[in-house]
Parts: sequence; C-alpha cells; structure tokens
Amino acid sequence: MNESEWFKNEDFWLTYAPLMFDEGAWAEVPEVIDGIVRLTGIKSGAKVLDLCCGVGRHSLDMALRGYEVTGIDITKSYLDAAKETANAMSVKADFIRADAREFSRPGHFDLCMNLFTSFGYFSTKEMDIEMLSLCAHNLAPGGCLILETIGKEIAVRDFVECEEFTRAGWDVTTEYRVVGPWEGMKNRWILRDGTQCVDYSFILRLYAGTEMIQALKLAGFSEVSILGGFDGRPYDNHARSLVALARK
Repeated sequence: MNESEWFKNEDFWLTYAPLMFDEGAWAEVPEVIDGIVRLTGIKSGAKVLDLCCGVGRHSLDMALRGYEVTGIDITKSYLDAAKETANAMSVKADFIRADAREFSRPGHFDLCMNLFTSFGYFSTKEMDIEMLSLCAHNLAPGGCLILETIGKEIAVRDFVECEEFTRAGWDVTTEYRVVGPWEGMKNRWILRDGTQCVDYSFILRLYAGTEMIQALKLAGFSEVSILGGFDGRPYDNHARSLVALARK
C-alpha cells in the first residue's frame, strides 16, 4: 500500500474540489441525511461529529435540522469554505482543522459520521483501526458510528480499467489498478483543459463486509451491521455502497 500521506496535500483537494462537490453532490445530501436519521434513530439536538467533513455538505444539513455539529477535516481551504457557507446560511456549526487519528473528545458525541469514501487512505490497517477506535472513544455510551465507503465486493463488481468524461471544465481520464490480492485499488486521475494537465494518484484500501465488521469490533464497537445504502437495503449484489452502522 501507499506509504505517503497524499491526503495532506492541499493542492490535490483544491484542484479536485469542483469534480467532487458539484451540484449533484450537494443535491443528494438531504436524502443521505434522511437515511442516517432513520438508521441511527438520532434525535434533534444530539451531538454529531462529522469526521473528514470536507466542505461541510453533511454537517450543514445536520445543523439545519437542529443537531449540534462538529466537523473535522485536515484541509484548511475546505474548512474555510464550510465556515463561509455556514455564515451565509445563518447556520451554527463548529469546523475544526484536525487529523482524524488525533481529534479527541472522550464520550462527547452521540453520532459520528464518516461519509463519501473518506476511509481507507492511511498507509496501514493499524492506522485505520486507530481512527475507528478513536471514534468509539469519542462516542457516548450507546452512541453510533455510520461509515460509508466502497466495499471490496462492489469494487470487484463494478471494476473498469479506464474511464473518460468531462466535468467542471476538465477533460478527465481515470485509470484504476488492483493492488495486491484486492487489498486496495490505485486511482489515477488525469485532468486536462487544453492549457494544462494535472495528474494525481492515490490508493484506497478496500474492505469486504466481513472485514469491516471485524475492524469495527476490534475498534471497540459492540454491535455492527453492514448495509448496501442509506435506504437500509441489504449489502448484496444490488448494494450501492458499503454502509457500516456500529454502536458503542
């Protein structure tokens, strides 16, 4: 697996933000949060930690619904954008720059969210478990973690070696390569706009449903279920993504 902590590269996130956070990405947020509320039973006023919150899409929607939200991310420009949007919406949310492996408020939160495939980029599985353990540590007794990522089974089912499309003014070529015995997937994104070319690669560690259950139990969660989407569908051949629901 990749040893470099590429996710600390601010330039990467600035360049790719228009591709990741387009109108469609914002439009899907209310449905996602509706699903999280149904699945977790979280009540308005509860304390929510949005881990790797990015530009604050999910944090802001939760805050609008009356939750006490803290968003954590390592990318300053994303946090600045989240704060600006919160001010424009007259929404109260706390956005903090911190590494997900280090942020600690023991027993403070009722719900921890880690969404939009923001898990699996550390150089070792041990670091993944470390982050999950800290999530459990930050939750109050009975608190929930909801985590969304690309499950190994879905990666296998939908695998393509290359895709080409146009988005946000860029001609985009994506290339994918399997790392190890489906331990991970190397993603290469090449962007061209006629005058410049940007080329970044990164590796996503893949977890099968059973591997995710094992990781969450090692991290200290007592109840774990794996779903195929925020609508609660089974994690089977029709799954949209891997959604892990874990209770402390």
